[in-house]
Parts: sequence; C-alpha cells; structure tokens
Amino acid sequence: MAKPGPKKGEGGRPVKPLGDDELEKLIAMIRIQCTRDEICGVFDMSDTTLNRRLKERGEVNFEALYKKHCDEGKASLRRQQWAAAQKGNPTMLIWLGKQMLGQTDKVDTRLTGTLDVTETVTVYQLPDNGRA
Repeated sequence: MAKPGPKKGEGGRPVKPLGDDELEKLIAMIRIQCTRDEICGVFDMSDTTLNRRLKERGEVNFEALYKKHCDEGKASLRRQQWAAAQKGNPTMLIWLGKQMLGQTDKVDTRLTGTLDVTETVTVYQLPDNGRA
C-alpha cells in the first residue's frame, strides 16, 4: 500500500524563522552596508522569504529596515574615523582634511633647462562635392 502524501500546507521547504538573534544579525549586516543578496545568502533565504519574515515581525519590508539602519553604520564609521584623527593618525587627519575642509595636495611642477618643441601640422584637402 502506498504512503499517503503530505496534507495540504505540510509540504515544501522547512520554515526559516527570523528570531531575535537573526534580526539582530540582520541589522548588524545592514549597518556594515551588506547588500540584500549578501544577506539573503547568509540567511539562506530568498528576498521574498526575507520580506515575509520581516512582515511577520511587524516591519514594512527589507527596504524600510535597510533605510532605517544603514545610516547608523555610516555614523559609526565616521565616529571611528574622527576618533582616529583626534588620536593623531596622520592618514586620517589628511583624509578628513581633504574631505571636510577641501584641502588638496600641492603639486609643484617646474621645468628647468630648455625644451625644444617641434610641431607638425598636416592639412588635408576635402573634395569639393559637398560631402565631408
């Protein structure tokens, strides 16, 4: 006798939960600017499933969650860069000076001696048939 198949709603892939720990990990990944594809790869779920799980937790969707948390990562990075500059890190001081104060490297190029420049100009006559 053949085994009966699964009842309606019992087939398919196992449910991938998005518990508190997973949500915390997801937000941490957003803060370091991980892409949706990278996040889905880490959680081994499609973007459709990710959005479904987020809606189950009361979030609008991935885009809204991303927008809500991605600037936190940028602010954290800026804070660390600023701290490095305040500790006297010369690379960070130079970089922040260029980014925030419009400072540039001064390049001094001088020609010493003589320069012999010869130019050759070739002139072509086009036919006088109205076409170039």
